[in-house]
Amino acid sequence: MSDPQAQPPGESNNGEPNVGQPPYGERPGTGQSSGQPAGSPYASPVVAAPLSETDDRLWASLAHLGGILSFLPSLIIWLVFKDRGRFTSAEAKEALNFQITLLIGYVAINVAAFILAIVTFGIGGLLIALAWLLWVVGVIFSIMGYLQAKDGRTYRYPFALRLIK
Repeated sequence: MSDPQAQPPGESNNGEPNVGQPPYGERPGTGQSSGQPAGSPYASPVVAAPLSETDDRLWASLAHLGGILSFLPSLIIWLVFKDRGRFTSAEAKEALNFQITLLIGYVAINVAAFILAIVTFGIGGLLIALAWLLWVVGVIFSIMGYLQAKDGRTYRYPFALRLIK
């Protein structure tokens, strides 16, 4: 068996040319050398294509609808698509701000419920019902945002801290 590193560039183990494989250091499909070895951390980054109008509306609406689960779907969609679609960036940011506002509300309700449960021996449990009410309000507004965004219209939540600009 021969040493694969001793082969001439562009040839496979059996001496045939590597069809469809660019030479080492050349960007695939361009015929140009990047000046850096393939896989180098200094190689130029690949820029993702912009979203079509249909995809832009789809991801924007899913950012709102993902709020039913938590803030993570909105965050992931915003981070992945913020540079690829202007509508998705704006709507995912709006949905993320609303979900962060709800998260702050959940934390405040739970802290108050815990303190009241210790101090008053049971009244804190009533605040847990507020957490459910907050969740229902979040679901309703998330669905309303989804319906607006899927039609290509912007949606502003009636209350949200605009923490991400």
